[in-house]
Amino acid sequence: MKKISISKRCGVLVAIVALACVSMLALAACSSGTPASSAASASSEAAASSEAAESAASGEASESAASAAAEPATAPAVDKRRVYVDAEWVKSVVDGNQPGYENAIIAEVVYAPEADATADGYVPGAIRVFDVDVEDAEGTKEAPYNLLAADVVEKNMLAHGITKDTPVILYGADPSGVGRVAYGFLWAGVEDVKILNGGLSAWTGAGYDVEKDLASESAATDFGCAVPAHPEYWVSMADAKDRLANDKNFKLVSIRAEGEWLGETSGYSYIPKAGEPEGAVWGKGAQTASDVADFTNADGTVKELDGLKEVWADCDFTLDNHLSFYCGTGWRATVPFLVLYQEGYNDISIYDGGWYEWQMYDENPVQVGDPASADCKHVTVADLPDDKAAKA
Repeated sequence: MKKISISKRCGVLVAIVALACVSMLALAACSSGTPASSAASASSEAAASSEAAESAASGEASESAASAAAEPATAPAVDKRRVYVDAEWVKSVVDGNQPGYENAIIAEVVYAPEADATADGYVPGAIRVFDVDVEDAEGTKEAPYNLLAADVVEKNMLAHGITKDTPVILYGADPSGVGRVAYGFLWAGVEDVKILNGGLSAWTGAGYDVEKDLASESAATDFGCAVPAHPEYWVSMADAKDRLANDKNFKLVSIRAEGEWLGETSGYSYIPKAGEPEGAVWGKGAQTASDVADFTNADGTVKELDGLKEVWADCDFTLDNHLSFYCGTGWRATVPFLVLYQEGYNDISIYDGGWYEWQMYDENPVQVGDPASADCKHVTVADLPDDKAAKA
């Protein structure tokens, strides 16, 4: 909820007092026989005073917002691995007050280039990058919304002027969609990737100005290292199956809603089968297939690690395990990955294909229901019914 400034609260209080005075004057006039015209005059003067007070308060509030936008921001430096940053820190970059970030690229994340312009404007100096810069958009058995080939990701980053040494600050409306791009950039080798926590709402909520147009882009020619620089962040379906069978420390962690976890629904209109890979554990995180509500605060910002630990208090894994997160198609899983990454955890990865890829292969083993329950069914994909798609 937006806070009301002290000056505005004072103005409202003055208005209330003024109205009370009007009522008292009117009563006094009636009891003393004062002409109605005199009482009306007094009432008008009091009302005028009230309006003037409110106008002054409103003016002071506007001046305060304008001052916040115009005042150069400073903020403490943060570690290179810190991903989620607040609006004040990003403003300090925009204002040139964050050493080492003079050449940072600020980018709004949308799914594809065909997306409409953002009606509320853009963080000053922002360009646009796309989820399809890092992941395929085919949704086929050969390309099940996984990360694109390394050379394609590299080409797309260079087109935006991004190299391994370019600090990148991302923001967007969907924390998981932004997380998907941040994860892809880190996998590729960008060494400093940040996310404006809370997106544009956090920026405007802090009183900072927006621009109506995107900035121009300048392409780069040399990324600076082989892509991917961090192949260990990515787990294939074959890797996941092998490690489930042979690595006791490996945990395949489902970041899906409860209905998806229990096999009641696939969560997606285009996925007909429901269940989970045999051996997976539940990491919660979502209320639907399109949110990460358990991992976000009421204002839309992503929680710190302590908040995720509360969500995971009764889950069947610890932070000492290798945690390989997955979801339906790879977006929601990136949020816990990034929170752990910024806290210095290295034994983490994402099983990129998620349930979407897993349910494409009839021979894959599946659990349907809570694996801790005697009612859990252990079958193969071929045994699953095809009526579990979410209603469009």
